[in-house]
Amino acid sequence: MREYYMVIERDQAGWYVGNIPGLPGCHTQGRTMEELTVRMREAIELYLEDHTGVILPVSEFIGVHRVAVL
Repeated sequence: MREYYMVIERDQAGWYVGNIPGLPGCHTQGRTMEELTVRMREAIELYLEDHTGVILPVSEFIGVHRVAVL
């Protein structure tokens, strides 16, 4: 079993939007966190199926940092 970090934001319409930084282009959305999680699992599975045999870059998740700009 592999584990991935999902970055989550909420858009202006209230949808949760998630992406997987370690899998470029792997993203989805859901009305609830539960729906987002289910959809993200599906998105990851499809992404990995589509990239079978491709060596994906390995990245280390460090964290999220807020930056203030005037």
